[in-house]
Amino acid sequence: MNILVVEDEAKVARALRDGFAAEGYEVAVARTGEEGFFRVSSETFDLVVLDLGLPGRDGLEILKTLRKKGHPTPVLVLTARDGVEDRVAGLDAGADDYVVKPFALAEVQARVRALLRRGRTDQVLRLKVADLEMDLVTRRASRGGQSLELTAREFELLEYLMRNAGRIVSRDMLARDVWKEPSRATPIDNVVDVHMTRLRRKVDPETGARLIQTVRGMGFRLGEAGA
Repeated sequence: MNILVVEDEAKVARALRDGFAAEGYEVAVARTGEEGFFRVSSETFDLVVLDLGLPGRDGLEILKTLRKKGHPTPVLVLTARDGVEDRVAGLDAGADDYVVKPFALAEVQARVRALLRRGRTDQVLRLKVADLEMDLVTRRASRGGQSLELTAREFELLEYLMRNAGRIVSRDMLARDVWKEPSRATPIDNVVDVHMTRLRRKVDPETGARLIQTVRGMGFRLGEAGA
Protein backbone atom coordinates (compact mmCIF):
# COMPACT_ATOMS: atom_id res chain seq x y z
CA MET A 1 0.00 0.00 0.00
CA ASN A 2 1.33 3.44 -0.98
CA ILE A 3 0.51 6.56 1.03
CA LEU A 4 1.23 10.15 0.06
CA VAL A 5 1.63 12.62 2.94
CA VAL A 6 1.19 16.25 1.87
CA GLU A 7 2.43 18.23 4.86
CA ASP A 8 4.73 21.27 5.09
CA GLU A 9 5.66 20.96 8.78
CA ALA A 10 8.85 18.88 8.76
CA LYS A 11 8.35 17.42 12.25
CA VAL A 12 4.76 16.35 11.52
CA ALA A 13 5.66 14.95 8.11
CA ARG A 14 8.54 12.94 9.60
CA ALA A 15 6.32 11.53 12.37
CA LEU A 16 3.66 10.47 9.87
CA ARG A 17 6.21 8.99 7.47
CA ASP A 18 7.92 6.97 10.20
CA GLY A 19 4.61 5.88 11.75
CA PHE A 20 3.16 4.64 8.45
CA ALA A 21 6.44 3.01 7.42
CA ALA A 22 6.49 1.11 10.73
CA GLU A 23 3.15 -0.43 9.71
CA GLY A 24 4.58 -1.62 6.39
CA TYR A 25 3.32 1.12 4.06
CA GLU A 26 5.34 2.72 1.29
CA VAL A 27 5.33 6.44 2.14
CA ALA A 28 6.04 9.48 -0.01
CA VAL A 29 6.11 13.03 1.35
CA ALA A 30 5.30 16.28 -0.46
CA ARG A 31 6.05 19.58 1.31
CA THR A 32 4.06 22.04 -0.85
CA GLY A 33 0.60 22.12 -2.35
CA GLU A 34 1.95 22.18 -5.89
CA GLU A 35 4.18 19.17 -5.33
CA GLY A 36 1.36 17.28 -3.64
CA PHE A 37 -1.09 17.99 -6.45
CA PHE A 38 1.46 16.98 -9.09
CA ARG A 39 2.32 13.70 -7.38
CA VAL A 40 -1.24 12.60 -6.69
CA SER A 41 -2.16 13.50 -10.29
CA SER A 42 0.76 11.66 -11.89
CA GLU A 43 1.40 8.72 -9.54
CA THR A 44 -0.66 5.93 -8.01
CA PHE A 45 -1.40 6.05 -4.29
CA ASP A 46 -3.81 4.04 -2.16
CA LEU A 47 -4.44 6.95 0.19
CA VAL A 48 -3.50 10.62 0.63
CA VAL A 49 -3.02 12.39 3.96
CA LEU A 50 -3.56 16.05 3.10
CA ASP A 51 -2.88 19.15 5.20
CA LEU A 52 -5.06 22.15 4.31
CA GLY A 53 -2.70 25.01 5.16
CA LEU A 54 -0.04 24.43 2.54
CA PRO A 55 2.39 26.79 0.81
CA GLY A 56 1.89 27.22 -2.91
CA ARG A 57 -1.58 25.73 -3.15
CA ASP A 58 -4.29 25.37 -0.53
CA GLY A 59 -5.18 21.79 0.43
CA LEU A 60 -8.92 22.45 0.10
CA GLU A 61 -8.38 23.69 -3.45
CA ILE A 62 -6.34 20.56 -4.25
CA LEU A 63 -9.08 18.32 -2.87
CA LYS A 64 -11.85 20.07 -4.82
CA THR A 65 -9.86 19.86 -8.06
CA LEU A 66 -9.11 16.16 -7.62
CA ARG A 67 -12.76 15.33 -6.97
CA LYS A 68 -13.94 17.42 -9.93
CA LYS A 69 -11.62 15.34 -12.11
CA GLY A 70 -13.12 12.15 -10.70
CA HIS A 71 -10.00 11.15 -8.75
CA PRO A 72 -11.12 8.28 -6.46
CA THR A 73 -8.16 8.01 -4.06
CA PRO A 74 -9.27 8.21 -0.39
CA VAL A 75 -8.16 11.45 1.29
CA LEU A 76 -7.66 11.96 5.01
CA VAL A 77 -7.56 15.67 5.81
CA LEU A 78 -5.18 16.60 8.61
CA THR A 79 -5.34 20.23 9.71
CA ALA A 80 -5.29 22.78 12.51
CA ARG A 81 -8.59 24.22 11.27
CA ASP A 82 -10.91 22.88 13.96
CA GLY A 83 -14.09 24.89 13.44
CA VAL A 84 -17.32 23.09 12.56
CA GLU A 85 -17.56 25.10 9.34
CA ASP A 86 -14.03 24.03 8.44
CA ARG A 87 -14.88 20.36 8.93
CA VAL A 88 -18.04 20.73 6.86
CA ALA A 89 -16.10 22.47 4.08
CA GLY A 90 -13.48 19.70 4.04
CA LEU A 91 -16.00 16.88 3.95
CA ASP A 92 -18.13 18.66 1.33
CA ALA A 93 -15.01 19.11 -0.81
CA GLY A 94 -14.56 15.34 -0.89
CA ALA A 95 -12.53 14.37 2.19
CA ASP A 96 -13.11 10.81 3.39
CA ASP A 97 -12.11 11.64 6.96
CA TYR A 98 -10.96 14.68 8.94
CA VAL A 99 -8.46 14.82 11.84
CA VAL A 100 -7.61 17.99 13.74
CA LYS A 101 -4.11 18.88 14.94
CA PRO A 102 -2.63 18.20 17.44
CA PHE A 103 -3.34 14.54 16.88
CA ALA A 104 -2.40 11.18 18.33
CA LEU A 105 -0.41 9.17 15.79
CA ALA A 106 -2.18 5.95 16.83
CA GLU A 107 -5.56 7.50 15.98
CA VAL A 108 -4.38 8.64 12.54
CA GLN A 109 -2.97 5.16 11.86
CA ALA A 110 -6.30 3.59 12.87
CA ARG A 111 -8.26 5.96 10.65
CA VAL A 112 -5.95 5.19 7.73
CA ARG A 113 -6.45 1.45 8.23
CA ALA A 114 -10.22 1.98 8.27
CA LEU A 115 -10.15 4.01 5.04
CA LEU A 116 -7.98 1.44 3.29
CA ARG A 117 -10.34 -1.37 4.34
CA ARG A 118 -13.28 0.66 3.11
CA GLY A 119 -11.59 1.16 -0.27
CA ARG A 120 -11.03 -2.55 -0.90
CA THR A 121 -14.03 -3.11 -3.12
CA ASP A 122 -14.31 -5.36 -6.17
CA GLN A 123 -13.90 -2.24 -8.30
CA VAL A 124 -10.51 -1.54 -6.72
CA LEU A 125 -9.33 -5.14 -6.73
CA ARG A 126 -10.26 -5.81 -10.35
CA LEU A 127 -8.84 -3.70 -13.16
CA LYS A 128 -10.20 -3.68 -16.71
CA VAL A 129 -9.09 -1.89 -19.88
CA ALA A 130 -10.90 -2.95 -23.07
CA ASP A 131 -10.76 -6.78 -23.00
CA LEU A 132 -7.72 -6.82 -20.72
CA GLU A 133 -8.59 -7.80 -17.13
CA MET A 134 -6.59 -8.14 -13.93
CA ASP A 135 -7.60 -9.67 -10.60
CA LEU A 136 -5.41 -8.22 -7.84
CA VAL A 137 -6.51 -10.84 -5.31
CA THR A 138 -5.73 -13.98 -7.30
CA ARG A 139 -2.98 -12.13 -9.22
CA ARG A 140 -4.27 -13.34 -12.56
CA ALA A 141 -4.56 -11.45 -15.80
CA SER A 142 -6.34 -12.25 -19.04
CA ARG A 143 -6.89 -10.74 -22.47
CA GLY A 144 -10.06 -11.62 -24.35
CA GLY A 145 -10.72 -14.39 -21.85
CA GLN A 146 -7.32 -15.97 -22.44
CA SER A 147 -5.07 -16.28 -19.37
CA LEU A 148 -1.75 -14.43 -19.50
CA GLU A 149 1.30 -16.16 -18.02
CA LEU A 150 3.11 -13.26 -16.36
CA THR A 151 6.16 -13.14 -14.13
CA ALA A 152 5.88 -11.27 -10.83
CA ARG A 153 7.62 -8.22 -12.33
CA GLU A 154 5.45 -8.29 -15.45
CA PHE A 155 2.34 -8.43 -13.28
CA GLU A 156 3.51 -5.38 -11.28
CA LEU A 157 4.35 -3.55 -14.49
CA LEU A 158 0.98 -4.31 -16.08
CA GLU A 159 -0.87 -3.33 -12.89
CA TYR A 160 0.89 0.03 -12.89
CA LEU A 161 0.01 0.63 -16.53
CA MET A 162 -3.61 -0.34 -15.94
CA ARG A 163 -3.92 1.92 -12.89
CA ASN A 164 -2.64 4.73 -15.09
CA ALA A 165 -4.62 3.73 -18.20
CA GLY A 166 -4.83 6.50 -20.77
CA ARG A 167 -1.92 8.43 -19.24
CA ILE A 168 1.68 8.50 -20.42
CA VAL A 169 3.97 6.65 -18.01
CA SER A 170 7.65 7.58 -18.23
CA ARG A 171 10.59 5.25 -17.67
CA ASP A 172 11.53 7.33 -14.61
CA MET A 173 8.08 6.70 -13.13
CA LEU A 174 8.42 2.97 -13.73
CA ALA A 175 11.93 2.91 -12.23
CA ARG A 176 10.67 4.74 -9.15
CA ASP A 177 7.27 3.09 -8.60
CA VAL A 178 7.72 -0.46 -9.97
CA TRP A 179 11.44 -1.12 -9.53
CA LYS A 180 11.65 1.10 -6.40
CA GLU A 181 14.83 2.73 -7.73
CA PRO A 182 14.16 6.48 -7.16
CA SER A 183 17.78 7.63 -7.00
CA ARG A 184 19.77 5.06 -8.95
CA ALA A 185 22.96 6.57 -10.34
CA THR A 186 22.76 4.47 -13.52
CA PRO A 187 19.45 4.66 -15.41
CA ILE A 188 17.63 1.36 -15.84
CA ASP A 189 15.93 2.36 -19.09
CA ASN A 190 17.24 -0.75 -20.86
CA VAL A 191 15.85 -3.00 -18.12
CA VAL A 192 12.47 -1.27 -18.36
CA ASP A 193 12.44 -1.61 -22.15
CA VAL A 194 13.30 -5.33 -22.03
CA HIS A 195 10.46 -6.05 -19.61
CA MET A 196 8.07 -3.88 -21.59
CA THR A 197 8.91 -5.77 -24.78
CA ARG A 198 8.26 -9.12 -23.08
CA LEU A 199 5.01 -7.85 -21.57
CA ARG A 200 3.82 -6.50 -24.90
CA ARG A 201 4.37 -9.88 -26.54
CA LYS A 202 2.09 -11.49 -23.96
CA VAL A 203 -0.58 -8.80 -23.82
CA ASP A 204 -0.85 -7.71 -27.44
CA PRO A 205 -1.62 -10.26 -30.17
CA GLU A 206 0.29 -10.17 -33.44
CA THR A 207 -2.92 -9.20 -35.16
CA GLY A 208 -5.75 -7.13 -33.76
CA ALA A 209 -5.96 -4.21 -31.34
CA ARG A 210 -2.81 -3.39 -29.42
CA LEU A 211 -3.10 -1.81 -26.01
CA ILE A 212 0.50 -1.02 -25.03
CA GLN A 213 1.82 1.90 -27.04
CA THR A 214 5.23 3.55 -27.02
CA VAL A 215 5.09 7.34 -26.98
CA ARG A 216 8.32 8.47 -28.58
CA GLY A 217 10.55 10.46 -26.25
CA MET A 218 8.07 10.24 -23.37
CA GLY A 219 7.33 6.65 -22.33
CA PHE A 220 4.39 4.29 -22.62
CA ARG A 221 0.62 4.44 -22.62
CA LEU A 222 -1.88 1.65 -22.07
CA GLY A 223 -5.25 1.99 -23.78
CA GLU A 224 -7.05 1.58 -27.04
CA ALA A 225 -5.52 3.57 -29.90
CA GLY A 226 -7.27 6.90 -30.28
CA ALA A 227 -9.05 6.57 -26.92
